Amino acid sequence: MADEEIGDDIHNFTGSALFERTFDEGMALVEETAKYLDGRGRKESKELPRKAALLYAGESMRVTTRLMQAASWLLVQRAVHEGDMPASDAGSERYRLGSKEICLGGGADGTDLLPPTLRDLLARSDNLYRRIARLDDVLFANGLRRTSIPAVHGQLNRLAKAFGDEDAA
Repeated sequence: MADEEIGDDIHNFTGSALFERTFDEGMALVEETAKYLDGRGRKESKELPRKAALLYAGESMRVTTRLMQAASWLLVQRAVHEGDMPASDAGSERYRLGSKEICLGGGADGTDLLPPTLRDLLARSDNLYRRIARLDDVLFANGLRRTSIPAVHGQLNRLAKAFGDEDAA
């Protein structure tokens, strides 16, 4: 996929109602989560038994990581749409959705011991992160963009040899 096509795909996507809804949902969830973790969640965590309090700490870090990754990705896409960043930059590993091993990892055993609000935030952040991961894959993981240049040359050389090109290395 050529850089122009990728740029068109990103601009079409970021100009869509789907992107706006996802962006608004993501930013609202970030704000809601921060408010909870800094307020009522802090009080609730202090009232938990030791095992549940440790679980709370780990899962609150997971929800925070998910939302930071999602918000970063959404802000990059908005920057491309507004012309503040080239579309080709948005596809680089630096700006792709990260921390998948943490964010997509299954929750720890015993999450039923956690406060209902944190469990809800965990589920909603997981849903948002997974949707953004699919969007990231659709926009950036398909085509030559994710294939290394040596791999492309190797495939071209095999094709050339198969069709009798003696100059293929």
